[in-house]
Amino acid sequence: MYNFLISGGIALIAIIIIFIAAGSSAWWWAILVGLILFGASFLLISRVIMKKILEIMETANRDIQAQRVDKAIRELKEAFKYGKWQMYVDGQINSQIGMIYFLKRDFSTAFPYLEKSFAKNWVSMGMLAVTYMKRNKRDKMKETFEKAVQWSPKESLLWALYAYCWTECDDIGQAKAVLERGIKKLPGDEKLKANLESLEETKKMKMKVYGEMWLQFHLERQGVVMKQQMAAMGGMKRRVVRR
Repeated sequence: MYNFLISGGIALIAIIIIFIAAGSSAWWWAILVGLILFGASFLLISRVIMKKILEIMETANRDIQAQRVDKAIRELKEAFKYGKWQMYVDGQINSQIGMIYFLKRDFSTAFPYLEKSFAKNWVSMGMLAVTYMKRNKRDKMKETFEKAVQWSPKESLLWALYAYCWTECDDIGQAKAVLERGIKKLPGDEKLKANLESLEETKKMKMKVYGEMWLQFHLERQGVVMKQQMAAMGGMKRRVVRR
């Protein structure tokens, strides 16, 4: 990582200069100055790099909103050049690109990007776990979800998605256990409690309560999604008429 090497080089040069100028008796002073310079250099370079990455992401988001998806992906790929400068950059960019392809339902193209996702991006990790589930790789699905809930334990939908995938694997016991763990992390979450009650009553989980955030995982049948969209449009028309 260039940032680490450059900052370390600056610190080392400062230590050597102080040793030469003040002698070995000033070793503690030399190390202190070196550490300060290392930290300052590292933070400065990190800020510069992250500013450039955020600019790229903002431009890509504007293109996505304007339906210029391919252009947005090309722009995001440009940010890979900063991966050698800053930790976790590659993972964050892979997450963004993988999510875009997944939302486009281009699952095969999304998969290699999602595999390299940033663990703290629970949405991309959820999409990766769903992909493993659809490929009948339950061990990988579980491993991915476990990593996601470790980093994002306060995300209600993540716990519900994890449990839902177990129901899709016909393992209601595992689904209940996941919901119980989620409720311990989010004791006031009524959605998780309601879904646990549904499973205990041998009913299906109610995921529609999570709205569009749930729909992005493409686990609802297309017919159901279309009905929801039509219902939402109907509601908008009624509100317009009332005005």
